[in-house]
Amino acid sequence: MNKRNTEISVGLFIIIGMAALAMLALKVSNISETGNSDTYNVIAKFDNIGNLKVRSPIRMGGVLVGRVTQINLDMEYLSPVVTLSIFKLYDKLPTETSASILTAGLLGEQYLSLSPGGDEEFLVEGDEIEDTQSALVIEELIGQFLFNDSSDDI
Repeated sequence: MNKRNTEISVGLFIIIGMAALAMLALKVSNISETGNSDTYNVIAKFDNIGNLKVRSPIRMGGVLVGRVTQINLDMEYLSPVVTLSIFKLYDKLPTETSASILTAGLLGEQYLSLSPGGDEEFLVEGDEIEDTQSALVIEELIGQFLFNDSSDDI
């Protein structure tokens, strides 16, 4: 009987451990935050999107307001075009809203940050955010620092 209780305890421990790992995997992959909430799509054009990916979060003041749903290349201007899917709950974003690609922490994931403007008209389905700030690529900054010609300072 004692051996049977030990086996049941070990089995429960393994099941709880696997459930915890599954929940951790869902949290890390942000799948658990997707839900079936209504959204509207707007686009934003950038010069450089860095390491921004589809499903990257869109935040405003640290609050999740949407997700990146598509990244394409505009063949006319050869610049990245990002499609933002914003939750309908946040349908009062002014048309002068600006979008910036930021990094969470020093080497963390990149996300899109929105800053509201002061216009009285609001973004609607299919609009374009014109005020954008591209990603800050650390490798480019290091390259500029290392290969900066300091002979001009002498």
